[in-house]
Amino acid sequence: MSDSPDTPADPEDTSVRALLRERDYVFFWFSRWTAVLGVQIQSVALGWHVYDIARRTMDVKQSALMVSLIGLVSFVPVLLLALPAGETADRHNRRRIVLICYGVEIIVAAALAAAAFWQRETIPLLLGAAIVFGAARAYFSPANTALGPMLVSRALLPRAIAWNSLAWQTGSIIGPALGGFLIAVSLSAPYTASLILYIVAGLCMLMIRGNAQPQLQPGSRWSLMKEGLAYVWNNKIVFGAISLDLAAVILGGAVALLPVFARDVLVLTPDQQAWAFGLLRASPAIGAALVAVYLAANPIHRRAGLIMFLSVALFGAFTIVFGLSKSLWLSVAALAILGGADMVSVYVRQTLIQLATPDYMRGRVATVSSLFIGASNELGEFETGLVARFLGPVGAAVFGGVGALAVTGLWAWMFPQLRKADRLV
Repeated sequence: MSDSPDTPADPEDTSVRALLRERDYVFFWFSRWTAVLGVQIQSVALGWHVYDIARRTMDVKQSALMVSLIGLVSFVPVLLLALPAGETADRHNRRRIVLICYGVEIIVAAALAAAAFWQRETIPLLLGAAIVFGAARAYFSPANTALGPMLVSRALLPRAIAWNSLAWQTGSIIGPALGGFLIAVSLSAPYTASLILYIVAGLCMLMIRGNAQPQLQPGSRWSLMKEGLAYVWNNKIVFGAISLDLAAVILGGAVALLPVFARDVLVLTPDQQAWAFGLLRASPAIGAALVAVYLAANPIHRRAGLIMFLSVALFGAFTIVFGLSKSLWLSVAALAILGGADMVSVYVRQTLIQLATPDYMRGRVATVSSLFIGASNELGEFETGLVARFLGPVGAAVFGGVGALAVTGLWAWMFPQLRKADRLV
């Protein structure tokens, strides 16, 4: 007997098993994971490399400022290219855009490996590589972010977002630790490892067969870019979530100072410094990955906005703890906790944005989000290095943590819709 029209349809399977049956999503996930691993290894190597060169002729405060320049020069191309990158992701095949970006990243990693091997590296060369890499990431981020939801159903999207975050966080755990180990082997080794990982990521992306062409929208490129900006500005939940991350992470960017803490703040012997730096870099991701595993199996269902604000406050509080710590293991614990808190904030923010945004606009909204995230990470590194130039590394970390706490209270008052956001459905 056939079902009557009044018979409710069976609920769609949203289990992990159902997600893993999506072939294209599995290849997308592996591509994301290997790319994150490569980026983290390369990032660790660049920070250590620049600080190592700077310390040959500069004091600690000046060298910290030089390291912070990596964040600044990486953000400049993101700022300049963000709007056209988002419009491109909403007009052209998103998979193809990602593949082109992987090609540029492969070239950058190969150049860095060759320069380090032949000992031709200089600070201007390393910063130049960061600029080119930042330009590739400007186009990569909106295309990759908008591609993911095209590969799963809407019902599976919250779980897929949690798994995407898990890919990021596990890569961010292994990457810094592996980067620290590879730096101890040779300065060319981490760049070579990143090169191989970018190639693998590109091959995984080539295996995706699903539709990656967004629905074309009428209008000029400028009108489409304005439409995306207007959507973000008028949707207070989306704008509040994106701008909260921007403000909090700019002030709480203590991770930029980890080479300084490993070499000149914590009491470590010279043979401990490289692996301790890798451990410190991995610690936020360890905490974040543990939280991501939990969220992948137990998504947040209620009081999402309030939970996000509490997690940002926790992020600020443990940034202060990290800044004041003189113990390696207390610093590791503080970084792990602030990383876990940040993971909750990222999960809630990304889920709210993805569910609230129609597919034809996801590229443009993603590029605004990427611009804000890029600003928070890269400008946060520069801000922290600049403050460290005057207050020292400890003072800069404490200043950032206090600022993140202040931002949490201010945004909770300014965006009541975000604070009261309840269900992630």
